[in-house]
Amino acid sequence: MERKTPLYQTHVDAGGKIVEFGGFLMPVQYPTGVLAEHMAVRQKAGLFDVSHMGELRLKGPDAVANVQKLITADISAMQDGDIKYAMFCNDAGGILDDFIVYRCAADDYWLVVNAGNRDKDAAWVESHLFGDVDYRDEGDDWGQVALQGPKSGDILKKLCAEQYIPAKYYTFIDNVPLDLGSRTIHALVSQTGYTGEYGFEIYCRAEDTVDLWHALLAAGEEYGLIPCGLGARDTLRLEASMPLYGHEMNEEITPRMAGLPCKLTGKDFIGRDALVALGAPKLKRIGMKVVGRGIVREHCDLYSMEGEKLGWTSSGTFAPFIGCGVAMGYIPVEDIEIGRHLNADVRGRMVELEIVPMPFYKLDK
Repeated sequence: MERKTPLYQTHVDAGGKIVEFGGFLMPVQYPTGVLAEHMAVRQKAGLFDVSHMGELRLKGPDAVANVQKLITADISAMQDGDIKYAMFCNDAGGILDDFIVYRCAADDYWLVVNAGNRDKDAAWVESHLFGDVDYRDEGDDWGQVALQGPKSGDILKKLCAEQYIPAKYYTFIDNVPLDLGSRTIHALVSQTGYTGEYGFEIYCRAEDTVDLWHALLAAGEEYGLIPCGLGARDTLRLEASMPLYGHEMNEEITPRMAGLPCKLTGKDFIGRDALVALGAPKLKRIGMKVVGRGIVREHCDLYSMEGEKLGWTSSGTFAPFIGCGVAMGYIPVEDIEIGRHLNADVRGRMVELEIVPMPFYKLDK
């Protein structure tokens, strides 16, 4: 049975087209359409429901040791309010999930994991715990919304004082008082996102999510803020070359194949020995732009211009802001050369691609 976020009825009432995603019923788009939602985030602001994400908390004297053993990143230098990107790996070095780590205190860490992997991740973490650590799956306790786009800061300032707005990327402030008009709630605000754009992710109690959503939309009306669905979330992340679990990552793909940060020296974690033994990867993730006409999606075979099969695409779409088709995929390291042209087999028709640097879109900071 599919789950619903606290905002499910809000999406239905607003005309959101509901689909199943990661075990949840979520809006893929609103009547405005994916293109308008995408461009709003790049030029003004968009609001996303990301309450389907999972939150796993580890607290106690052995919290640090447990987190270090579980994840690919090194948290030893993190300070309160810091955030890090990390992954879980299996014993063979394949990626179980990617997520972000919040240091709430020296003995208190929060792992925010992907919706589709929530239950798997929660069980996997629990099965590997040791020592004096308090572990809790808090996924149902929280609502989460993502306020993304160049006007995000201006909108957030209408709900709280500027001192409560994180000034640096991948940092957060907890217990932020947000004035919703009718009442004040307290939330965790982080400068993070999955769009490649300036913005924030706001975590509140599940029961406060609907009021927060409406307050943000009201505050952002003068700035062009609109609600956005999964469709725009996917085109935005792909335009910014951000990987998605189940596409650029799975249990057969290692962090080094995906070109993602992985701390192999100075700490141990599950899967590290296998990654060291594997050495340099034979396949790596690449970015490609479509040459001419056509849209390339995931699971298309990639060929050299001479007809040799090299690899596959992991994601692909039309990137609205940069105005062309883009794709990511995997081919052998020795075949990777910026500027090289490849063919993708799109349902029996060859579509020409050019290997280009990633990200396709990068925010000028």
